[in-house]
Amino acid sequence: MTTKNLLVELFVEELPPKALKKLGDAFATVLADQLKAQGLAPADAQVSAFASPRRLAAHIEGVKALGADEELIQKLLPTSVGLKDGQLTDALRKRLAKEGRAHLADLWPNAKDGPDELFVQGEGKNEAFYLRGLAKGVSLHVGLQNALDEAIAKLPIPKVMSYQLETDCELPGWSSVNFVRPAHGLVALHGSSVVPVKALGLTSGHSTQGHRFEAAVSPVVLRDADSYADTLAKYGAVIASFSERKAEIARQLAAAAAKVGGGCRPIEDDALLDEVTALVERPNVLVCAFEPQFLDVPQECLILTMKANQKYFPLLDAQGKLTNQFLVVSNIRPADASAVVGGNERVVRPRLADAKFFFDQDRKKTLASRVEGLGKVVYHNKLGTQGERTERVRAIARAIGQALGGDVLAKSADTAAQLAKTDLLTDMVGEFPELQGIMGGYYARHDGLTEDIAFAIEDHYRPRFAGDELPRNTTGVVVALADKLETLVGMFGIGNLPTGDKDPFALRRHALGVVRMLVEGQLALQFHELTRQAFAAFPAGVLQDRSVELDEFLIERLKGYLRETGFSGAEVDAAIYARQLGLWSSIPQRLAAVRAFAALPEAPALAAANKRIGNILKKSEGDVAATVNEGALVEPAEQALFAAMQATVPAANARFDAGDYTASLQALAALRAPVDAFFDGVMVNADDPALKANRLGLLQQLHEAMNRVADLSRLAT
Repeated sequence: MTTKNLLVELFVEELPPKALKKLGDAFATVLADQLKAQGLAPADAQVSAFASPRRLAAHIEGVKALGADEELIQKLLPTSVGLKDGQLTDALRKRLAKEGRAHLADLWPNAKDGPDELFVQGEGKNEAFYLRGLAKGVSLHVGLQNALDEAIAKLPIPKVMSYQLETDCELPGWSSVNFVRPAHGLVALHGSSVVPVKALGLTSGHSTQGHRFEAAVSPVVLRDADSYADTLAKYGAVIASFSERKAEIARQLAAAAAKVGGGCRPIEDDALLDEVTALVERPNVLVCAFEPQFLDVPQECLILTMKANQKYFPLLDAQGKLTNQFLVVSNIRPADASAVVGGNERVVRPRLADAKFFFDQDRKKTLASRVEGLGKVVYHNKLGTQGERTERVRAIARAIGQALGGDVLAKSADTAAQLAKTDLLTDMVGEFPELQGIMGGYYARHDGLTEDIAFAIEDHYRPRFAGDELPRNTTGVVVALADKLETLVGMFGIGNLPTGDKDPFALRRHALGVVRMLVEGQLALQFHELTRQAFAAFPAGVLQDRSVELDEFLIERLKGYLRETGFSGAEVDAAIYARQLGLWSSIPQRLAAVRAFAALPEAPALAAANKRIGNILKKSEGDVAATVNEGALVEPAEQALFAAMQATVPAANARFDAGDYTASLQALAALRAPVDAFFDGVMVNADDPALKANRLGLLQQLHEAMNRVADLSRLAT
């Protein structure tokens, strides 16, 4: 059966830009999947999605006009219901008539007529009548109608519009349609033939509309499915493919920046590029400028207002500093673009003036003078105001600072924590919440505070997301750690725990930030002590004691973080559950040691032995003391193991104490042979209680020595 390529397009009013790419991909994917499911398109059919501000389209290769016939086998009734005294019952005859196969009842027991057949299959209670038949292949116009209905129904529409179409009936009236935006055209071409389908009150045809202002013709008539993109580009002035349009915009941005010279480059922002791609059908990048005096405002403010409000691409110089020029992606290509350039420059000027006004006004008050105002801002109805929260963060920061750097660090951390949230009361952050912390750093410098404090205020939200940088100085790390711990402890303490995919307070992100600062920052802090200090910062009776749950939550985030760095689950568990884990800052070195140990030929046997020792010790009555009476060792194998331990364990411990975890574990590899011999020749649970206790003490010593770096039993398969 010959196949042709299929093109389906919905022509609509301007679609929501932030959802356009997802809408285009979903439309093409569901449409193709439905055609494949009906046997109209091959499983490996090449599918091309098109999405522009005013259209969603899909091009699917190798589509059949008629699907292949398929053999169907349908279970009808159990033989206990359909057969009585060797005759077919009325119940079975009625069922056959319902399926349009009544004539097969008259042919029983040889009920076969061409592809149709009535037969019995199964045994005992499972024995039943089955009907074999041939299902005719679905025609393309039926199959495409089903696929189109499904594709429209499954579109990830952020917000549905309800609009009305005038009916074609004699009586005047309206019919209501629900879709993301009003639709005005439908194209369905199989090769060069129109496939008769309907959707959203529209009937398919072979013509569409091009660019709203610059199309050469209207309507744009499509010759066939394969000429869709080229015809739209040539006569409609539209680049229909989202990816091609995005690539063209990126090319023009780079070319325009190069033309400006001086090593200038447009700011990199893939989300902004996607949004602009969804706003234009015929991109044209233009260079614009604003007055240089606006550069006195922090560049983060100017960049944000240009990106968020105007969808412009600010130009940075070779050093990454903002210039007074920016790039606009226009949707038209006039011969003289001066009016477009002038209009955009005129529009951006009030935005920049507002930013300058906010900046000037904010600097009239110091950050310290705003501290009192935090007491009037509600943080959470169960946790008090931002002022109360600030005091808790200060207490935690002082404790951490004292542990890491004594009085000096504790004092600087306290100052930074006191001022960290004050920029929330500024006009600039009120207008642009994304600048919280950043503006605090600028205002701190203006107030004459040290760079150490300014950086700490600016960085205390870091890391804001996975892969973000950590705070730049120790004071910043202390305040960031205190801020995140206060959030975690407070939310856990009032029962606001994350559930499933719901995490409204971003507690997983905060926990990951704590993990990264402890591990990557090589901080000499016990995480159990940190959570204890954070709980102590809250007044009595405010929180429930959920310290155990919080510790488990942090450990799970630690495990996930380490697995993402390339270590296996077994390696991570071995390092985390070491007998003497101590500081999380040592975990990377422990993991490296575990991986090196696991590569040794002795590793599997020692890991299995470690697991066996652990099980023996768990089953023993009471705590086992790690003491051995050498004179009570009677079997040669236990004497040999004790001697090997005396020769090996001190060296392994010395390397452990020196922080050389890899060498410590590798030193223990020499114990494999004596350990194997011990279990082959010694009965641990001897009848003599003294003998048994001595052997358990020997195993306890061995177990402690083997698990200082990592819990090696976790490596046992």
